[in-house]
Amino acid sequence: MPLSRLSVTGVRNLHPVTIQPSPRINLIYGDNGSGKTSLLEAIHILGLARSFRSTRLQPVIQHSLEACTVFAEVLLENGLSRSMGITRSKQADYQIRIDGQTVRSTAQLADTLPLQLINPDSFRLLEGAPKQRRQYLDWGVFHVEHQFISTWQRLQKSLKQRNSLLRRGRIDPALLAPWDAELIDASERIDAYRRAYISKLKPVFESVLAELLNLDELSLSYFRGWDKDRDLREVLDSQLQRDCQLGHTQAGPQRADLRLRIRGMNAAEVLSRGQQKLVVCALKIAQGHLLKERGRQHDCVFLIDDLPSELDGHHRQALCRLLEGLQCQVFITGVEAEQLAESWQEETSLSMFHVEHGHIVQTE
Repeated sequence: MPLSRLSVTGVRNLHPVTIQPSPRINLIYGDNGSGKTSLLEAIHILGLARSFRSTRLQPVIQHSLEACTVFAEVLLENGLSRSMGITRSKQADYQIRIDGQTVRSTAQLADTLPLQLINPDSFRLLEGAPKQRRQYLDWGVFHVEHQFISTWQRLQKSLKQRNSLLRRGRIDPALLAPWDAELIDASERIDAYRRAYISKLKPVFESVLAELLNLDELSLSYFRGWDKDRDLREVLDSQLQRDCQLGHTQAGPQRADLRLRIRGMNAAEVLSRGQQKLVVCALKIAQGHLLKERGRQHDCVFLIDDLPSELDGHHRQALCRLLEGLQCQVFITGVEAEQLAESWQEETSLSMFHVEHGHIVQTE
């Protein structure tokens, strides 16, 4: 589902702009601070209703404006197109429209425009807290399992109610029992969705990684959030007193994690920063392949900020070959146009955009 037209107004230092990107590779170059990353940020806001650079909207929206707007036309496989847009205000309000209709759920944006981001902070997927790896995992499950989002909402509601009861100290078992039952049912479903997804992801990830790095000793495993040899009801019962003391539920899918290890050690502690970036690239490209299996209308759009960062020419070329093989739309930033353009095959469709002081001009 490539973007055939993109309009951005009010995002950081970007002047109002409308571009028609290539359905394949889009190279965005310019000096540091010119606005290259802001264009990727705008696409990210369109697909996920939030920035990847800031948790606050205040610095994202231009100082003189009260809101920013991103609008796009998305090309469908049958040759038709659909429109989507979002307006976000400094008060954190948002308005989303898809095909002219107002929608309330940001999940509809994510479903319409699946995005994968690779930027200089991507190593945090390995080094960071388990929450980041759960988000990575659940992004994939969300896009292949239609029941995931409703089951996840059930899980969150039951967790909230159970934790509220735990914080009371003295618990009436009759009040706790229905929420335990709901939590256990939703947890087991979430775990089953995740395990099914991991079973498909792992061989694809290993195949993609082999194109980038020789890391035969790297292992990918899944921890579901509670003891694999005990059912969740038994674990909840055994930890009830401790849960009451802490005021929250310790076991469940909200504690799940993906574990990447080399010879039993955390991979983030063994690999160089460049190697970590390549492992993250392999994880995200693997998800792109799994999404593509559902049909071309569900292709990812890849946002890659500062491609040359921490990658030599050989590894940049290997990564570009993998992106070419996906045949999806890619937006890539860098300072030098020649360095961005040199890693692609001659037959690859490229569009180049120069960014200077917030102005974006297509140059090729």
